[in-house]
Amino acid sequence: MTRIQKQTLLYMILTAILFVGGYFFLRAAYHLSEPTPFTQEIVLVILGTLATILITAILLNKQTEVELTKEQNIKFIELKSSIYLELLNYLEETLQRLEISSRDIVELQFLTHKLAISASPDVLNSYRTVLDIFSRAVGDHRFDYRERTDLHQALARLTVEIRRDLIGDLDLESHFSGGEIERQVMENNAVTSATYDHYHPDS
Repeated sequence: MTRIQKQTLLYMILTAILFVGGYFFLRAAYHLSEPTPFTQEIVLVILGTLATILITAILLNKQTEVELTKEQNIKFIELKSSIYLELLNYLEETLQRLEISSRDIVELQFLTHKLAISASPDVLNSYRTVLDIFSRAVGDHRFDYRERTDLHQALARLTVEIRRDLIGDLDLESHFSGGEIERQVMENNAVTSATYDHYHPDS
């Protein structure tokens, strides 16, 4: 239980005690203060003021908790987004060179550790396919045509999982299903691969 939750629980208990105690106090004071009618009204105003203060404190604590949770979620999404983009940028640079150096392998190892910090299980599962393709390409220190094609297909599936992890809730609110979005991503990847093959017919 967080500090704010403990404070909220304490305020709720104090409010309950105030209302219960105030009720019995008013009942006892009703007859005692009969000669002075304004006394009951003054006591009631005081109790109402105290109750208002406690309820306001509860609401403020709850609002603070919600804002802190929202801020933490935003920072976490920003962290994930930066790691995902770093991975994609790394793969882009590596594929443009079509060669794999020892430095590339070390960088990939650290990217793997970074992904382990924040990536969703589905992203990690798709990322494993990318690692398998890299492992096959390490033997001759370069990507051949088959490995490049397989890697782009694996990346398309990986980006689907990354999208689902980052903005999956927004996609659920749209009129496109998850399957339709995935199919469109794979079709786009096929088109770009075909364009590359047309531009490099000898690859």
